[in-house]
Amino acid sequence: LGVHEFWTFLEKKGVAKDLHRIPAQIFQLNIGLYCNQACNHCHVDSSPKRTEMMDRKIADRCLHILQNSPSVNTLDLTGGAPEMNSEFRYLVTETRKSIPHVKDIIDRCNLTVLSEPGQEDLAEFLAENKVRVVASLPCYSAKNVNQQRGKGVFDRSIKGLRILNSYGYGKEGSGLSLDLVYNPLGAFLPPPQGALTEKYKEELLDNFGIEFNELLTITNMPIKRFADFLYRRNELQEYMNLLVNNFNGGTVGGLMCKNTVSVSWDGQVYDCDFNQQLGMGAGTYIPEGASTEKAVYAKPGSQSISIFDFDSTDALTNTDIVTDSHCFGCTAGAGSSCQGATV
Repeated sequence: LGVHEFWTFLEKKGVAKDLHRIPAQIFQLNIGLYCNQACNHCHVDSSPKRTEMMDRKIADRCLHILQNSPSVNTLDLTGGAPEMNSEFRYLVTETRKSIPHVKDIIDRCNLTVLSEPGQEDLAEFLAENKVRVVASLPCYSAKNVNQQRGKGVFDRSIKGLRILNSYGYGKEGSGLSLDLVYNPLGAFLPPPQGALTEKYKEELLDNFGIEFNELLTITNMPIKRFADFLYRRNELQEYMNLLVNNFNGGTVGGLMCKNTVSVSWDGQVYDCDFNQQLGMGAGTYIPEGASTEKAVYAKPGSQSISIFDFDSTDALTNTDIVTDSHCFGCTAGAGSSCQGATV
């Protein structure tokens, strides 16, 4: 596509020095690719046909690493639909029981899972364990949501939000956080997060009586299904140009790859969830002269670092971050991360 090489671009802009790991604060686990939905924008290619799931051995090793990683304050559980993995509740309860330095547990929820058979007690479980729910809702209108996520998804999402509200989620003073995620429906950048948050709050409260805490705006990454969507419409080049032309050097210091360790369902380690879906393993970029005594790198012949290669996320602090052209999606405009805008 003729797009600039990301790292070289950062060097030319004088901000490459800002892209380096710091002690990990977020341990993000993609615990399975099975999902009860198959959304058009999904960068994970999740669907009801996927069978890849994290098992107990991998889950226990992740808990071992968490226990030995005092800088990590957040366990971020994603998928697929993470709640439909058998290890989801085990990871939550074991973390709450034995790892007190992890203050925040995130469930990245698609909302419709709350009405799936066997998940009738999910909201109660989440509330009892004070799990922060980060829920996908790409718009406050039925037409737009159903276009992106499937027929009937909007109504089921509203039902899910009402269930969460009934347990106190999103209510002031409850201590139960309910955040929503917006991502654009097409080849454009998200609008300002603050203004859109106010519009969401107004629309959802007035029309459905729903309350929530924060809205996170996330840029669509030009990978997997969204890249295919753009390619079919002959818009991929145009979108990449949009990302590059809207590069914001101020976003680099807040990129999630700096403080996040991403782990796949099979225990492989990545710098972020997007790299994970592209198979770009952590520790596969080894600069000339890099010291393997000061940093963990992928073993010869391996495509990434494994969770069995280290005991604490501290071991990754000096490991170089792997980048590619999709990284422009996180540095465009107000920036983008799994926690929303970065500036």
